[in-house]
Amino acid sequence: MRYLGEKVMQILRQLRGPDTSDAVFEATALIVGAVFFVLGFVIGWPVFWGREMAISGAGSIGVFAAVGGAVTALLAFALGRLVVRPAVVAPDGTRDGFSVPGDRLRWYDLAAIAFAHAAIAYLGWLGIAELLERSFTDAPVFAFPGAVLVAVAFALTAYVTFLSAVALTPTVLSLVLAVFLVVGAFAAMLASSDVHWWRDNLSALGMSTNSASVAFNVTLVIAGVMVTTISRYATAGLPIDDPIDRRGRFIVRGGLILMGIFLACVGIFPVDEFFLVHNTVATGMVVVFAVVVVGLPWFLRAIPRVFVAFGWAYVLVIVLLAAFFAVGYYNLTAVELIAAVLIFSWIIVFLRTAGSVGTEHRGDPVPA
Repeated sequence: MRYLGEKVMQILRQLRGPDTSDAVFEATALIVGAVFFVLGFVIGWPVFWGREMAISGAGSIGVFAAVGGAVTALLAFALGRLVVRPAVVAPDGTRDGFSVPGDRLRWYDLAAIAFAHAAIAYLGWLGIAELLERSFTDAPVFAFPGAVLVAVAFALTAYVTFLSAVALTPTVLSLVLAVFLVVGAFAAMLASSDVHWWRDNLSALGMSTNSASVAFNVTLVIAGVMVTTISRYATAGLPIDDPIDRRGRFIVRGGLILMGIFLACVGIFPVDEFFLVHNTVATGMVVVFAVVVVGLPWFLRAIPRVFVAFGWAYVLVIVLLAAFFAVGYYNLTAVELIAAVLIFSWIIVFLRTAGSVGTEHRGDPVPA
């Protein structure tokens, strides 16, 4: 693998020109996109030859682009991580946006992130195809333009995924998590066999009797793994100048990891089959979030007070929503949706805030 990576890097350097700036990754991503454009056209044209394809639906251009886009995303992500990324190490020995030398993403982190990219590509191209189908009702797609469209989809997927893989920083990862959650949740809602699922609760999408259960539950499991990854990202560079700071960082990191585990368990244990376990882990995630947010100024003394106030306001809103549900003003679905948006938006902002605090107080890094 190392020899193959060196040969590929040698070819890419010859194609993209001299290494003069950070634009080298942009040039490499363009080359990767061009390769997948050619592959998409070469594969698509023979498959579509002599046929009039629908834009969406079974056997359509949209399905072909979605499935191929998912595979393209996996290949482009692997190419960025296994072939190109190993050479990207900062002068101080750090990589992947971590502030501690030697710390890096684990294989299960990368597997979850790669799957998230593939899921975004698959669901995204299906959604675009459905939109185009409704815009061009009953319009057929012929072989040549169909192959070009698929090639463009492959190229764009490869370009974006490759850049994400080689420049995977806390900010990029938080964006991937947000997009993945939104796309996965909406896909589950659209695929639900019960159009009135919202009358019960958000977990109704994950019931084994619902056709959307696989999409919903897998989204939660993968998102849970990504949250545990974020917890390492967010806390690796926090200042730990004395035992109090060290203990506080340990508590915050443990709380975020526990939230990720609980989130994954919500998907692993559907509410209709494991009612008690499902509700316990779902409630536990909210409780852990509240403990971490309320105790943040004591756990992390260097955290900005404006961010602390931001988190306390979130907790207050969630408590208020729970009160509205208790008196029957809101149904459970509304409470769960708003609480989920608040919790994950807080995690994303915390990731950025902790990164800025770590940069200010870095000095001599302490092993995580």
